[in-house]
Amino acid sequence: MPLGSLRPSPLVEQATQHLREQITQGEWPVGTRLPGENALAKALGVGRSTVREALRALAGAGLVQARQGSGVFVIATAIATVTAEDWPARLRRAAITDVYEVRMMVETQAARMAAQRRTEEDVAALQEALEARARAAARDDAAFVDADIALHAAVVAAAGNPVLTDLFAEFAPALREGLIGLVEVLGLRSADRNPGHDAHAALVAAVRDGDGAAAGAILQAELEETLARLHGA
Repeated sequence: MPLGSLRPSPLVEQATQHLREQITQGEWPVGTRLPGENALAKALGVGRSTVREALRALAGAGLVQARQGSGVFVIATAIATVTAEDWPARLRRAAITDVYEVRMMVETQAARMAAQRRTEEDVAALQEALEARARAAARDDAAFVDADIALHAAVVAAAGNPVLTDLFAEFAPALREGLIGLVEVLGLRSADRNPGHDAHAALVAAVRDGDGAAAGAILQAELEETLARLHGA
């Protein structure tokens, strides 16, 4: 099936649709290496950046996978459907480390965005969440984890992107269950009832001061430390 040149707009959506049809209709079976970006761009009559975005969309749909140094390969010919009802169930079944890795990617970028977009109301909410986390140190592990997650949720909310906010909300129950267990098993609060306070205070300050690089770096380091503990648990 010839690809054919595309109409002017919207190019990314059209490119994605054309490439998806090639895959789902069997023109490129599973295991096939796709033509390079230059070849696809020429065939579709678009720029390489448009092709690149289309390939990212197909990768997000689970149809292709980029392999460093080798190219982009077809890994499925049908899009797996995940309904709103079974997504929370999938998260509950997932390993906490898998959920945490995705959380780390989402939150690190959210922290950078929050530093750029925060409002006075967001800063006030972050400060209150930090203080609530400190107060929760006197309570049990579940209450402390709830306060910790609430602070992180406030950072995500300050990014001003409702999709990010909703995505974090989907992760929260699975995170809560896994973190409560981690705190208990590893005794993370045995020596310090408020672990990570300095890092969280620095995170809030970086967002308040508009320092996106610092906010992202602080959060990345904090989450990587917890992920390392999860892998070792």
